[in-house]
Amino acid sequence: MEKKGHRAICDLRADALAMLRQSLKCSTAPVGEHLDEVPHVFVILGASGDLAKKKIYPTVWWLYRDGLLPSSTTFVGYARSKLTIEEVRKSCDKYMQVQPDEHEAYEKFWSLNEYVYGNYDVRRDFELLNQELSKKEKSAAANRIFYLALPPTVFEPVSTNIRTTCMATRGWSRIIIEKPFGKDSDSSAQLSNHLASLFKEEQIYRIDHYLGKEMVQNLMTLRFGNRIFAPTWNRDNIASVLISFKEPFGTHGRGGYFDEFGIIRDVMQNHLLQILSLFAMEKPPSTNPDDIRDEKVKVLKCMKPLELENTVLGQYFGNPEGEGESVFGYLDDHSVPKGSKTPTFATSVCRINSERWDGVPFILRCGKGIYMRNEREKKYHFIFIFCSSE
Repeated sequence: MEKKGHRAICDLRADALAMLRQSLKCSTAPVGEHLDEVPHVFVILGASGDLAKKKIYPTVWWLYRDGLLPSSTTFVGYARSKLTIEEVRKSCDKYMQVQPDEHEAYEKFWSLNEYVYGNYDVRRDFELLNQELSKKEKSAAANRIFYLALPPTVFEPVSTNIRTTCMATRGWSRIIIEKPFGKDSDSSAQLSNHLASLFKEEQIYRIDHYLGKEMVQNLMTLRFGNRIFAPTWNRDNIASVLISFKEPFGTHGRGGYFDEFGIIRDVMQNHLLQILSLFAMEKPPSTNPDDIRDEKVKVLKCMKPLELENTVLGQYFGNPEGEGESVFGYLDDHSVPKGSKTPTFATSVCRINSERWDGVPFILRCGKGIYMRNEREKKYHFIFIFCSSE
């Protein structure tokens, strides 16, 4: 029975992938612009970083493995670290989830990868990067995609250097910006204005990578695809909602970046607010991205400003009796400034002034260095406390 269930899941996965491939081939782009007719170069800036090795490289590998990328796609990593592509691969291997029958495809994937090192604020280094991209394209018309897996402090010099030295000359260029988009409203507006001065809006993609998690993608289907939830998804039946995020590891040498932002900017105001808005929004008129965005924005506009009295902050410390990383506290990380008071844990209570959710507290909880009792504990939890009939 178990084998039949596994086979059925594999068949469903194969059918879904076939449908996705077919939809990509039904592109309405003009002749000469179809995905498979033009070479593509995917550039990962910040290729030596934590986000790249844990999220970006695994994702592009899975897309390549499943045949969901243009057939002539190549990959170039760029960062300040003086590494080889073999060293980049070694740092990524444990996150790639390669199955026993996929090793040949995996080797071919890495054969399409290159790595270039250089500074983020030096024009000459980006000119050298452009030379490598041109070698990949072999003088053909090609499209370029730049993924900025970088801290926002270097977004401006990197985007400027891309615009002045690395834009495709015989194809289109796209730039993907990872969260966080600045540290506050002013710096976010400054970044938006800067990008608008360099690129057209259709060239810019703003990404929160956690929206790509299967659980998050299924949230809309869970809610709007099940009639049982329609009459109960409101203040009359739900007393409170807890959205909890926890990471079973600390900053691991990334304290320099994390200490500048803290857990609220790093997790709560993007990952958790995105999930909250998906959970609380009204049903959009369609699955068009603009319609979904509009409904999420309506939720955010209904939220009361967060008050300090409704927030608890904390910082993880080491457990002398623990094992592995759990023995080290936040201040034990050599990259964290001495005596830092940056929070690594936060719990906040949010309110939504809407007819559906008035009076229902939404509790957002997130933290690093929260070591779990067993492997079954997940990063995200949704807990709904339903009102009793009394």
